[in-house]
Amino acid sequence: MKIQILGTGCPKCAKLAANAKDAADALGIEYEFEKVDKINDILDFGVMMTPALAVDGEVKCVGKVPTVEDIKGMLG
Repeated sequence: MKIQILGTGCPKCAKLAANAKDAADALGIEYEFEKVDKINDILDFGVMMTPALAVDGEVKCVGKVPTVEDIKGMLG
């Protein structure tokens, strides 16, 4: 599984990254983690507001920081 955090490095982006890692670790999922911070790469996902979470190339949430529990649902 590939987990991607789309954002420019803001505090919300960092919190989303931490929550996503915690959720994947709690589920025991093997994953590759990537931070996508170049504006053009973020736009390629169709995302206009950050932070955003993509799983295996599919955008799961945009413009908010979901809880660890919410992210578990997105990953599972």
